[in-house]
Amino acid sequence: MARRLTPLRLSLLVLLAGLGALALVVLLQLRGAPLEGAGVPLAITPGLVERGAYLARAGNCMACHTDRGGAAYAGGRAVPTPFGAVLSTNLTPHKATGIGQWSAADFWRAMHHGQSKDGRLLYPAFPYTSTTLVTREDSDALYAFLQSQPAVEQPNRPHGLRFPYNTPVALAVWRALYFEPASFEPAPEQSAEWNRGAYLTRGLAHCAACHAERDPLGGSSPAQAFRGGLMPAQDWVAPSLRSAREGGVAHWDTSQVVALLKAGVADGASVMGPMAEVVLHGTQHLSDADLRAMAVFLQALPPHETPPATVEAADPQQIVRGEQLYAQQCAQCHGDSGEGSAGVYPRLAGNRAVTQDTPHNVVQAILGGGFAPATAAHPRPYGMPPYRTLLNDEEVAAVATYLRQSWGNRAGAVSGLAVQRMR
Repeated sequence: MARRLTPLRLSLLVLLAGLGALALVVLLQLRGAPLEGAGVPLAITPGLVERGAYLARAGNCMACHTDRGGAAYAGGRAVPTPFGAVLSTNLTPHKATGIGQWSAADFWRAMHHGQSKDGRLLYPAFPYTSTTLVTREDSDALYAFLQSQPAVEQPNRPHGLRFPYNTPVALAVWRALYFEPASFEPAPEQSAEWNRGAYLTRGLAHCAACHAERDPLGGSSPAQAFRGGLMPAQDWVAPSLRSAREGGVAHWDTSQVVALLKAGVADGASVMGPMAEVVLHGTQHLSDADLRAMAVFLQALPPHETPPATVEAADPQQIVRGEQLYAQQCAQCHGDSGEGSAGVYPRLAGNRAVTQDTPHNVVQAILGGGFAPATAAHPRPYGMPPYRTLLNDEEVAAVATYLRQSWGNRAGAVSGLAVQRMR
């Protein structure tokens, strides 16, 4: 006589089936990806190294793989995440502490599959969800460039991730949910210029690594790409590149987008915060043709607009205090009516960084200062000093609220508690 399937037994069966599926997922992820082209030596030529140097700038590789004050590409820089810090690795050709014993096939496996030479899964702070689209030819050029760098003896430091995020099982599950190796497939209905821009922007430049919505596990889907989101542990918001209210450029002239990526400033716009570093180390070094291709792709992104947040008028006393502080600290540069000075000080009236639904960027600019990158096209930009030690939380909140609710700007008030959390 068959045993009756009680709810307890059914729950146990479901649990065992779930554990079995999880074990299978982990095993499939932990197995090493094949070494494509293993045993075939790469002929490293000056031309290949030069091409790799260009691609390394396009990917802004130095920014993460160079510690402050450290040797180029020797790693050791902490990349903050909501789960703890990930320490970048040594990419110099040192045989013991770098990638001096890696082959071009090993490097390709890291770029395309997110796996190290020894088969270990790499953490997605290294944006292999984007670099998986990079061609083998470009991967080989990057490898050639890195092998040409001075070998630096600097051991890789352990990551500072919390349990259970520091376990191979957690990483394997994350990869099963959010990553699958892919190749860039040109869209036949689009122009060659658009396809070049898509390849750079979605691949090596990994723009969606910041400009994407992410869930609590740090994952994102293609549908969420370029929608923008909070950069955890940095408290800057990468604006949506698909929204005209945030960072979208569909309504701009293409030359204006190119200028912003090349110089860091353009008519009515400038970059600061994490994006200033991208321009400084990365996009300013790209050719005008590649910058234009990226601009064409970004301008063609499908729009994704969300309803603006409901805005209530701030406490009149907070506005009065903010106006007083603005007159004392800000108006000399930004103007009495937030009009700014073309090419020198940014306009605050109608400034999208000021009127975003979330006040993170305007608060961070007040606390830490606003500094555009010093580029070849704009070598001596004006900067704004930090007010972190000059203004307290309530004063920063008052100035930010005044900016967000003056001169036609309509955005929510900022509280002193919100500023305290961002300090």
